[in-house]
Amino acid sequence: MLIATTPAPGHIVSMLDVARELARRGHEVRWYTGRAFQERVEQAGACFEPMSAGLDFGGRSREEAFPGHAGLTGIASFTTGVRDIFYRTAPGQMRDLLAVLDRFPADCLLADDMCYGACFAAERTGIPLAWLSNSVYILGSRDTAPLGRGLGPSSSPPGRLRNALLRAVGNHLVMRDLRREADRTRAQVGLERLRTDAMENIARPPALYLVGTVPSFEFPRGDLLPGTHFVGGLFGLPPADFEPPAWWAELRGGRPVVLVTQGTTANDVDWLLVPTVRALADQDVLVVVTTGGDLDVHRLRPLPDNVRLERFVPYHHLLPHVDAMVTNGGYNGVNAALAHGVPLVVAPRSEENPDVAARVKWAGAGVVLGRRAVSESRLRGAVTTVLNDERYRRRAGALAEEHRSHDAPRRAAELIESMADFQGQIPTGGVTR
Repeated sequence: MLIATTPAPGHIVSMLDVARELARRGHEVRWYTGRAFQERVEQAGACFEPMSAGLDFGGRSREEAFPGHAGLTGIASFTTGVRDIFYRTAPGQMRDLLAVLDRFPADCLLADDMCYGACFAAERTGIPLAWLSNSVYILGSRDTAPLGRGLGPSSSPPGRLRNALLRAVGNHLVMRDLRREADRTRAQVGLERLRTDAMENIARPPALYLVGTVPSFEFPRGDLLPGTHFVGGLFGLPPADFEPPAWWAELRGGRPVVLVTQGTTANDVDWLLVPTVRALADQDVLVVVTTGGDLDVHRLRPLPDNVRLERFVPYHHLLPHVDAMVTNGGYNGVNAALAHGVPLVVAPRSEENPDVAARVKWAGAGVVLGRRAVSESRLRGAVTTVLNDERYRRRAGALAEEHRSHDAPRRAAELIESMADFQGQIPTGGVTR
């Protein structure tokens, strides 16, 4: 088994559980990714394969790795990110992976769904390919709007017309440059042009698409890719040793606990962290702020008496004590919260955040603030709402129960084994939700 992942935390986390399960089942697992993740790869029982021709930007923020991305938001951030982080890095990844396959003839290839170098390697060699999602379902549908819009689904005739028009306009005006970039990238590695929608003309679809959430959190579609399976949440391995911070006992102090996070990539503390801390400063809640990285947190100081600031606290330990989460809409964090029955306040900004937020709203598991509506008063009101309106906690609890009904690593491993045994044909013969 050869695994390939984009060298970024959100693309690594869900793969760890699956890699460990495959290794536990006796498979020889090699994992191609950035050097910053070597220790975690080896802890999962896989053999680390470093990037050479592929751009290894692991361990750096987006702005550090791609300085030209600083200050970008909205569609510009989305399209530029796709181009530079995923399309232009794919040829080097492909060369590395073909070299690995020359000396390690794997039975199949497992990749995150935006590691396009793995897609190219599979297309060149014919090796069966599986995707493991790192965010929302990425392929287009007649029942959903294009990614980046943050819109809910609609399968009615007017809704499908809306979706088609948005796709046509987006492909012509917004995604046109990405289409050209995809065509150039494929030509660069000797692959023919794919005549499909803009976000899908970079790579052929996989034999198996593992979606790392529960069916009730993803929009319904009548045209899911055959071989799509919703396996449940994959949240990484719990840390071997955890030293609780000094304030840990306060989590049981009787006050509602509100977790505030921007995930691991967003680094503008003024967008969400600062207004949320100020909004909740005089509320009878305990506010836990996790920065996820080396952010400039001086804007948060002096910290209000009810705020506890940490760079990182493992969700495995923290979320069982949390009553509400305030987030920018990172996919892994949102799913982890819902797996623990924690309702959400989502203030999306860029990348896939609006699409994750749309699913939170559609599932009824939280309050979503508009991208231009992040103010102290609205944040305070939204947190008060999710803490006091039982509808949100009931919906989050129902999603948590659904997560508990799935053994995601086991199911993913079984499907991957079936794909390898049947040389790319999934014997279940259809889509599972």
